[in-house]
Amino acid sequence: MEETDKSNANKKCTPKGRSFSGRTNPNDHQLFQYSNPFRFSNQNQYRSYSALHPPPPPIPLPQNQNFRSKAHLQKPSWKHDNPPRATSSDTQVSPLTVSTAPEDTERRASFSPRGENGRKVMGATQAMVTARRPDSGGIEGPVISLLANHFLVQFDSSQRIFHYDVEISPNPSKEVARMIKRKLVEEKSVELSGALPAFDGRKNLYSPVEFQNDRLELFIGLPIPTSKSLSPSGEIKDALQEKHPQIKLFRINIKLVSKFDGKELNSYLSKEGDDWIPLPQDYLHALDIVLRESPTEKCVPVGRSLYSSSMGGTKEIGGGAVGLRGFFQSLRPTQQGLALNVDFSVTAFHESIGIIPYLQKRVEFLRDLSQRKTRGLTGEERKEVEKALKNIRVFVCHRETVQRYRVHSLTEETTENLWFKDRDGKILRLVNYFKDHYSYDIQFRNLPCLQITSSKPCYLPMELCMICEGQKFLGKLSDDQTARILKMGCQRPRERKAIIDGVMRGAVGPTSGSQEREFKLDVSREMTRLNGRVLEPPKLKLGDGGHVRDLIPSRHDRQWNLLDSHVFEGTHIERWALISFGGTPDQKSNIPRFIIQLSQRCEQLGILLNKNTVMSPQFEPIQVLNNVSLLESKLKKIHRTALNNLQLLMCIMERKHKGYADLKRIAETSIGVVSQCCLYQNLGKLSSQFLANLALKINAKVGGCTVALYDSLPSQIPRLLRPDEPVIFMGADVTHPHPLDDFSPSIAAVVGSMNWPSANKYVSRMRSQTHRQEIIQDLGAMVGEILDDFYQQVSQLPKRIIFFRDGVSETQFYKVLQEELQAIRVACSRFPSYRPPITFAVVQKRHHTRLFPNESNPSSIGNQFSDDNIPPGTVVDAVITHPREFDFYLCSHWGVKGTSRPTHYHVLWDDNHFTSDELQKLVYNLCYTFVRCTKPVSLVPPAYYAHLAAYRGRLYLERSEFTALARSTSALSRAAPPKTAPLPKLSENVKKLMFYC
Repeated sequence: MEETDKSNANKKCTPKGRSFSGRTNPNDHQLFQYSNPFRFSNQNQYRSYSALHPPPPPIPLPQNQNFRSKAHLQKPSWKHDNPPRATSSDTQVSPLTVSTAPEDTERRASFSPRGENGRKVMGATQAMVTARRPDSGGIEGPVISLLANHFLVQFDSSQRIFHYDVEISPNPSKEVARMIKRKLVEEKSVELSGALPAFDGRKNLYSPVEFQNDRLELFIGLPIPTSKSLSPSGEIKDALQEKHPQIKLFRINIKLVSKFDGKELNSYLSKEGDDWIPLPQDYLHALDIVLRESPTEKCVPVGRSLYSSSMGGTKEIGGGAVGLRGFFQSLRPTQQGLALNVDFSVTAFHESIGIIPYLQKRVEFLRDLSQRKTRGLTGEERKEVEKALKNIRVFVCHRETVQRYRVHSLTEETTENLWFKDRDGKILRLVNYFKDHYSYDIQFRNLPCLQITSSKPCYLPMELCMICEGQKFLGKLSDDQTARILKMGCQRPRERKAIIDGVMRGAVGPTSGSQEREFKLDVSREMTRLNGRVLEPPKLKLGDGGHVRDLIPSRHDRQWNLLDSHVFEGTHIERWALISFGGTPDQKSNIPRFIIQLSQRCEQLGILLNKNTVMSPQFEPIQVLNNVSLLESKLKKIHRTALNNLQLLMCIMERKHKGYADLKRIAETSIGVVSQCCLYQNLGKLSSQFLANLALKINAKVGGCTVALYDSLPSQIPRLLRPDEPVIFMGADVTHPHPLDDFSPSIAAVVGSMNWPSANKYVSRMRSQTHRQEIIQDLGAMVGEILDDFYQQVSQLPKRIIFFRDGVSETQFYKVLQEELQAIRVACSRFPSYRPPITFAVVQKRHHTRLFPNESNPSSIGNQFSDDNIPPGTVVDAVITHPREFDFYLCSHWGVKGTSRPTHYHVLWDDNHFTSDELQKLVYNLCYTFVRCTKPVSLVPPAYYAHLAAYRGRLYLERSEFTALARSTSALSRAAPPKTAPLPKLSENVKKLMFYC
């Protein structure tokens, strides 16, 4: 559809349809409107024409409208200090032989039988196959009765599905293509053998019965309806009721591509076949399209979610955006069989209003635009408006049309000064043209027009344009907008469960159509009942005036307090300084009290913070944060005063400011000092909790740690871990720029633990890489540097590497495993004879599996949680997990708001041969060692720290000179991204500290 939108403003449809090779990506769902065939106020136009001229007449329908279908029969760099490096002969790593799967297969292919190590081998080389579950699941911990939002889908494995390729010309939008499909079913029932097929809106049609012929050429005529006309003031006029609607003719070529049944899928799910048989994607994808058919007809699809105003209407969230409720659905292979994962979902859409009122809501400096119609835009303002409107689809309201346009840019000239050539080559002034042809006086003449194509002038006055409904808000949401969206999606477990149950029984859900019956499916309306287990919390080690104190978190939320305890390892901070940006005189007067109370709270926690700063607090206007060079000079002056030996820089800000990014970059790369920022609003009432949180962050950044495990990891997992054989825990993540950013690099970060057996201090490495590249390009170099640091700290290389990779979707599992595991091995091979066993696990938070206490089971230990979330330590490794591979869900935290989202851990490679119990206990125990809080966190700390480090790397580039240069030189179109800017190098003073936490 996007191609149609981009081209429909300056190209005419030709009778020849576009040819597609292969199958479309099942996950590449595009946004489109409600499919109502006769309300086209914002639908795509079948044919394109100049925005400034009335539409040309459509192709007339021939007098003889009895088209016959034509049937055709088808034939079937490493540093050179210690530790020692390997010689060139030692560094040769035999490449992994990877049997690549077909393009539409996730990550598996055919493999040879198992070798002694439990994985498949192919001849003398090892084939890369995702790790299999080592046992039947864990057994530790009391059982808890749960419900999961997975709905069992039973299918008839003998039911054949016929896959047809569809080519429609002229090439329509997805909405129109669906209308054509509906009319095909109504008018060409004989040719389709009476089938009710499922259609993906692009090229793929799935039928439960075979059509009359393998090749069909059909013709469908659709009426071109008129849109509702909107006056410039925004009032809706009734559409003209045409007695003889114009007809548009489409040619549809349908070709049989393949036939398949569900026997292979059934064999895969029942584990009857060979262990290395790949997941049959064809049948699974077909059933996914079948179950999406009915919801797609009634909802607005965005990715794998579908949104409908019938699920609670829309809610304004400010800034020209509205929140809309919907649901996510996805078909998943699980241990219980095929399951439909359905979850509640909320997202932001552009508000469907005129461009002028939209800009008044979206852009702060245009709030009073309707009262200042003669207002123009400065150069910077024009850039901001263009950024806000770029790629939004609009339709015009000065004439009857169904055409939509995608905003490409703004004109350089104002509307007052725009001229254009008409079809006859006559040069016309734009404002005069609208006066003469539409009797309309342009009001906002000093604003630019919307430019809807890059190839030739095509201008639309802003005041005559409306934003099409159903467009996902692609810009970066403000803090207020994000808070409102989160509030819309924040339901307690009982309420969320009721919403999901309502979707499964409702009029817009996956079971609302006839496809279930047509394809012989039986979708359960009941959530999956299953048993989980609740792991016991570990005993923790705290400091107590130099004496070790143990503590077991016994509260239901597993939180502990430090009221009468010290942190496990407190630091001594003798040399520190404070700088203030902005603030009222009253706020500034609180600074001395803040210093005293923070120092006292630190002392209570076993952290020694000097009551006297190296110099008196520095008070600067907040405007200093706008001037990078001035900010740097101020910070360097403080550093010089501290004799270039500053341990901590405390920064107090009047409000959140974009200069925060520059401050962090200058402090950590140019000066070499860790910093802690906070807002004046938090200094008014200095609570003990706020001061404690601040103290924990400061202590961690300067080199201390909050807590340690009383029973070390080797004592808990003695089969694999030993005190004298150090293990390193690594985490990795990649952050990408927001969707409308076409040039900024992605940021990759890797962290590694530096102490054993405590494993609670981590160093980090960050790199920028190609725009939106998910595979970590410099992983080998970063891992090598971290192994160097580990050797210097522990005096030996780690005997085992346990690697947690965040931010990987299931479709990327195989590629990430293939490339990143090899990069880790290459990094290890730089050391002589160093080949440690590696466990590589993907950590997923962005999934839609939710677990609810089963209230119908009074004997369950979870009954006490009725409308509360499941308790911390809840683990599930059966029924809803992968039928063959090593994965589990672990909810390690207590959900205070909304419904807890368990973290999904999926082991892709395991040389260490963990059992389910061992790995689950290891991960859960690590969740208690996070330095910033006194409770278990939802994500295993190595992955959490990697996420924080990657975010810090993005801050470094956010306001750098390169970013400004890239913005000015990058093309407005989505061309190839510019050359990646390297991140500034960290100062040696902070390189080994947890400055990012």
